[in-house]
Amino acid sequence: MDRSERFHLIDMMLASPEPATFERLLQRLEVSRATLRRDLEYLRNRLNAPIVWDRETRGYRYLGGSEAENPVGPQYELPGLWFSAAEIHALLTMQHLLANLDAGGLLGPHIQPLMARLTGLLGSGRHPAEEVRKRIKLIPLAARRVPLEQFAALGSALLRRKRLRIGYYAKSNDAMSEREISPQRLVHYRENWYVDAWCHLRGGLRSFAVDGVRHAEILDKAAREVPEKSLDAMLGAGYGIFSGRKLSWAKLRFSPQRARWVALEQWHPKQRGKLKKDGGYVLEMPYADDRELIMDILRHVPEVEVLAPAELREKVIEHLRAGLAGMAS
Repeated sequence: MDRSERFHLIDMMLASPEPATFERLLQRLEVSRATLRRDLEYLRNRLNAPIVWDRETRGYRYLGGSEAENPVGPQYELPGLWFSAAEIHALLTMQHLLANLDAGGLLGPHIQPLMARLTGLLGSGRHPAEEVRKRIKLIPLAARRVPLEQFAALGSALLRRKRLRIGYYAKSNDAMSEREISPQRLVHYRENWYVDAWCHLRGGLRSFAVDGVRHAEILDKAAREVPEKSLDAMLGAGYGIFSGRKLSWAKLRFSPQRARWVALEQWHPKQRGKLKKDGGYVLEMPYADDRELIMDILRHVPEVEVLAPAELREKVIEHLRAGLAGMAS
């Protein structure tokens, strides 16, 4: 019986009406006295289990539920016998997201308990947290650090359904602007955070990069509510993070060599793909703004050909020509 299985048996016995004496625990677990003591200490100190010794029953139990008896403290959760691949990825991702926040100011200290709790959870399976992190690695690409105070203000306004006044720096045109927005949802996309919001300055839905928010002030005004269907229709209909209601369909053909990868990828929920007799792969998907799509097409050059629309094909060719000209100059 491994340690995780013992933890679950201890948990069951402590939750049982029958007193969990030291001798009963030893007999059920079939371990040495030293091992049982180590298990109980680990549950208390690493997993925050509220285990106490009951003098009346001469056994162990969980602390009761009254406020006087059970002061506010760390939450106790007994993990599974082993985390699934999805759970490990989720825990490591949460650690990465927290670590990637610029934890300055008054809110910084609140991040540390969360990080410690995640480390405890990762180490409560069959392997210690250090071993999990060493064997499973997340490599972020082009992640931009987000000021924690701005992130906190966005999250607070989002959940409280309040408007925000923000100073926003747009990298596309190197310009600052003051906006009043009604945040609708936070989106983590390609290692970076975005807020989907109704922009009262522009009178429409927009996606704002959270790292572009230079300051944020929560206003005492109710946020404008936008139905989820409208959000998806405007911001989630086409390929990428950019918005738009007018959709075009891109048709791309990948070489047999590149098809081995692309045929297994999801570029868009509504994509259509077909393997050809020669081993190539034709991928079709909707898009509203071609900027991000062009960047991804260029990543696959020369193993990709834009079949349609002609406008998209010409733009890709223009980018290739400009790149060659820049290299030659």
